[in-house]
Amino acid sequence: MKILITNDDGIHSKGIEELAKMALSLGDVYVIAPQTECSAMSSRITVRESMLAKVHDFPVPVKKAYSLSGTPADCVKVGLAHLLAEHEKPDYVFSGINNGFNAGGDILYSGTVGAAMEALITGVPAIAFSNEANGSFGTVNAHILEITKKILEMPPLEKEIWNINFPGIEAKDCRGILWDRAIAPFQYFLSKYEISESESGTHFLAGGEKYAESLDLDDTDMSAVMNGYVSVGKIRCNVL
Repeated sequence: MKILITNDDGIHSKGIEELAKMALSLGDVYVIAPQTECSAMSSRITVRESMLAKVHDFPVPVKKAYSLSGTPADCVKVGLAHLLAEHEKPDYVFSGINNGFNAGGDILYSGTVGAAMEALITGVPAIAFSNEANGSFGTVNAHILEITKKILEMPPLEKEIWNINFPGIEAKDCRGILWDRAIAPFQYFLSKYEISESESGTHFLAGGEKYAESLDLDDTDMSAVMNGYVSVGKIRCNVL
């Protein structure tokens, strides 16, 4: 199996290293990731400036790794069209592990999800992985391989990607794995801006205010992770 890994936190992030370590046990792994952090890029691509690709000395012994001065979706597009052109098309694209949940309405902004969707529309099945922001990787390390193997044993999804969210807690505190979680019908973060004035005009600095710590929305991704479970669900691409 050939696996292409990307993310939106940049090639130096801890999450992409952890994902690559896991993927090594599944096949040949290639990494193409943004040179710098590209969070909240969604499916944005670069069209009016050139992008620089560099071979990267990745800390995990993958087949080859590149950094790209583009977005997560760019990494998939350029990777499949050029950087991996001498190899067979990958069997799967893994995107993540994102530093922060990609659940509820926040998936619309996610560069992690955007990269996975780019793979899907290019004909490659994909999985998006996310962990609670700045959380422990204890639950990730305990369950990510078993979940991924179970997904790989299933027929590849043609119009959907898998979306996996881990609570950032130690494995002993995780309450289990919940499959087929629906997307919660609201955002994890409320939009909030710091506002200041200058001679140039009014400045808005984006921030975020988290919803309540626990939710009672049964069967949703948000409820699962906020109550100590791993959430496994699907996101449908309606243009396919």
